[in-house]
Amino acid sequence: MTTKTYNVGIYCRLSNDDERDGESVSIENQKLLLQNYVRQRGWNEIDTYIDDGYSGTNFDRPGVKRLIEDAKAKRINVILVKDLSRFGRNYIEFGQYTDYLFPSLGCRFIALNNGIDTESANGSTDVMCFLNLFNEFYSRDTSKKVKAVKKACAESGKFMGTYPAYGYKRDPADKHHLVIDEDTAPIVRRIFEMRAAGTGFHAIAVMLNEEGIPSPGVLYYQRKGQSDPRRVNHKWADQTVKNIVRSEVYIGNMVQGKTGTLSYKSRKLVGKPEEEWIRVEGTHEPIISQELWDTVVSIDKKKVRKSSSADGYKSIFTGLVYCADCGFKMRNQVERFTYKDGTPGRYSSFICGNYSRSGKGACTIHTIYENVLTQLVLEDIREKARFAEYDPEQLVQQIIRLKDKEAKSRLSSCEQELKTYTARLSELERLMQNLYEDKCAGTIPQTVFQTLMHKYEAERAEKSEAIPELERKVKSYLENRTDANRWLTVIRRYTEITELDESILFELVDRIEVGETRKLGGQRICDLRVYYRYVGNVDAALSQEERRQPLEEAI
Repeated sequence: MTTKTYNVGIYCRLSNDDERDGESVSIENQKLLLQNYVRQRGWNEIDTYIDDGYSGTNFDRPGVKRLIEDAKAKRINVILVKDLSRFGRNYIEFGQYTDYLFPSLGCRFIALNNGIDTESANGSTDVMCFLNLFNEFYSRDTSKKVKAVKKACAESGKFMGTYPAYGYKRDPADKHHLVIDEDTAPIVRRIFEMRAAGTGFHAIAVMLNEEGIPSPGVLYYQRKGQSDPRRVNHKWADQTVKNIVRSEVYIGNMVQGKTGTLSYKSRKLVGKPEEEWIRVEGTHEPIISQELWDTVVSIDKKKVRKSSSADGYKSIFTGLVYCADCGFKMRNQVERFTYKDGTPGRYSSFICGNYSRSGKGACTIHTIYENVLTQLVLEDIREKARFAEYDPEQLVQQIIRLKDKEAKSRLSSCEQELKTYTARLSELERLMQNLYEDKCAGTIPQTVFQTLMHKYEAERAEKSEAIPELERKVKSYLENRTDANRWLTVIRRYTEITELDESILFELVDRIEVGETRKLGGQRICDLRVYYRYVGNVDAALSQEERRQPLEEAI
């Protein structure tokens, strides 16, 4: 009778919670226990596979990968672990190894402390399924508790990051609170001021590098008394500047939870939709004013790239003016001429970019001189400011009423859809759990299990992807009053405005639409609509307000 030779691969794992320098004591204990077991049976210990500091919720681990490769190469025919949880806590993926891969390779699997051995009666599939299901539930519960604590801290405004933002440092009395770093805060203010003046990200970075100001990464290592080990050029870059001017931390707000894992089974970080970010206002002292922030945000949203003409002229309207008919941005053009006395002059105007590029077949010219545009926008701002000053609450109500009328039906539809999707997700989680338990108990065939599991997982992924967008829509529909009040606060400052500049436009205006010029009563006129930040075009609200005033006076 031929005696079978057992070539054993010992697998040990420990999570980060118990990690120490080098191999931990627990790893050593696992090895010692398993090596004694191998020696007592006269088996061959081929290799030891170790994952120290890795979670068991997924199998993307170097030790497991090497173990599987050796099993496929027939280098080992026995896999020995201390218990099932050491090998993994993901019950579905675990079942794929123990039910299919290992048997197909002729590889025996033993979980010593659980009494599991796939070549004995104790190694029944249902026992392994339920033990591993318990391990996974434990991992999921632990993950939920840890995340809940971190989320609660973030929602209370505590700083939960590793490194404070450039311009801040940890409060010596409270590591979860930020205080201004007086050495770097002036640089932050300067960056925002340059951006508010229209300076590009690259130009700001170049200026800081030319002045020899250490970049945030370099400064971090300088303060630690270490050289920067990163394989980068150690300079300010466009993205570094961009990250600073887009961070609300500089107006005193804490925005956290921008990234997370797909589930407790995955360590890979993914970006979360903005609606899921945890945002708490007023958690620390701001470095810049709200007004400066609003101006920079407005510039950033427009994505304006302004090029100077030959004489250095730049239009303050570039990037804000659109054709009312085709929707294309209007292009600024400058016509130069010479007065009779020899002095140079210019006419600056805007024409439809679609017409400029493709001619009459695309659109009509929609031309308007910049001095006319300036005067019309000034008058529109003053008109809105006077109404806002006259009866602010009534104007806000009119704006909200118009916006609510547009959004009401969409809000109801989105709320119902969101409710349905959320309930279905909970039901799918329950169905998937019950399905696996039925599979372990042997009440449904493997083929039925796989078909239903794939179906449920596909639906769960679809619903999970749709929910954040529905939540964003619901939230936006409910913010009409806040937006109207914000606009009111800003516009009332401009009742006596006499001159426009770029910062005023970016603070107030989202876009300006210019209609085609037409003749009326011997005069050339065109329709112009100004769309303001927060509220859009409010001409309809003002029209209703104007009709209401004579009625009140008559009463």
